[in-house]
Amino acid sequence: MIVVSDNKALRGHLDSVREQSRVAFVPTMGNLHDGHLSLVHQAKAAADIVVVSIFVNPMQFGKEEDLATYPRTIDADIAALKAADVDVVFTPSIADIYPQGDQAHTAIRVPFLGEPLCGAQRPGHFDGVCTVVYKLFRLVQPDVAVFGEKDLQQLLIIQKMVQDLSLDIDIQQGLTSRAGDGLALSSRNQYLSDAERQIAPRLWQALQQCAKTLRGAANVSAENTLAQASHDLEAAGFTVHYLELRELQTLTTATDLSRDCALFVAATLGTTRLIDNIQISAAG
Repeated sequence: MIVVSDNKALRGHLDSVREQSRVAFVPTMGNLHDGHLSLVHQAKAAADIVVVSIFVNPMQFGKEEDLATYPRTIDADIAALKAADVDVVFTPSIADIYPQGDQAHTAIRVPFLGEPLCGAQRPGHFDGVCTVVYKLFRLVQPDVAVFGEKDLQQLLIIQKMVQDLSLDIDIQQGLTSRAGDGLALSSRNQYLSDAERQIAPRLWQALQQCAKTLRGAANVSAENTLAQASHDLEAAGFTVHYLELRELQTLTTATDLSRDCALFVAATLGTTRLIDNIQISAAG
């Protein structure tokens, strides 16, 4: 495994192996957990060379968000990636990605898909995600890139960006990795206190119960079901930012299961913002 932080060194190494090798890419912000590593294993099955980037992207953080305190564990991350038999770890600096600063950098915006849900809650967030992912795609030039379904809105946006910009990259999606009690794995879970960690799995439980209710009867009210679930989560200690049923491909609001849908939730527990989702196939 090699670790490179320089753009030219990365391109030079990959150019030397690209003609005879299929390259897979997993972009991360570090502080790796088993969810990230499951994406790495999927990438290894899809290609000959696996590249993982570690870059905490300032462009996707809002002014009041946790950029300064976001957990950075570079030594442990590199050790985990070496154990996973990754070929290249790319660790650029902010100056490498944004030579004139992220505020002066051209941004990429995916309309419609990037506007609801986390797009409404975190203005500019997905512009920052798309911009850095596009730049990393140009540097790595992968054949395959793997993104997790835990960030489902992000996955749909990246798929749309790749399609719209005619990028020849196979975007694969990895299943959400969960703790034994159902909580979706996230680097931010470590912000939870012990007491909050005991409550946090209720977010996934609420999604499962809503999905079960919506599947159970054709005339059930999605609005009432979600309102009750939000009330229950608030009573358990969450501040619910949204709990919504959306059509899967367009992210427009859905009122029934006539098309493939997903339930999306974002909620804060203590000071920790958690997101999750569950996909629901169209009623037959």
